[in-house]
Amino acid sequence: MFPNIFTRSKIPDELPKSMEDVIKELQGCKTKRLCVKKAYSILSKKYRGYRLLTYLRFFNLFEPNINRIWARTGFLHCVTLNYLMRILLVRSGLFDEGDIRIRWTLVWYISPHQYLNIRLDKNKSINIDLWAKAYHIGFGDYAHGFH
Repeated sequence: MFPNIFTRSKIPDELPKSMEDVIKELQGCKTKRLCVKKAYSILSKKYRGYRLLTYLRFFNLFEPNINRIWARTGFLHCVTLNYLMRILLVRSGLFDEGDIRIRWTLVWYISPHQYLNIRLDKNKSINIDLWAKAYHIGFGDYAHGFH
């Protein structure tokens, strides 16, 4: 069960206890937007993106164990951050897989980068890029080009 960087990885049935605790907290959110914002806040306090480590820790992309991924702090690749976000949102019960779209862009016009587009209701969605928060790209925006 590798977090696949090109397609949707299966959301695991068993999760670390502390991750289940976060999910319980998210289940109390009154709106989808509040749930996304809370998950974004929790994940961005624990993890961050770094340009250089994106390349230096290439092999971390293939970590299959959700327990080891969740136990980390600091740097994670964009695809791994998005995997964690998807798990939290879907397991919160407020979202289903179809509400979360994986999107690709280029950072510096050469480096592939993944972010999420999350449907909040029939006519509204929001872009989420946890990796880019370290570069002052905030909630609702995503890294692309030189931005």
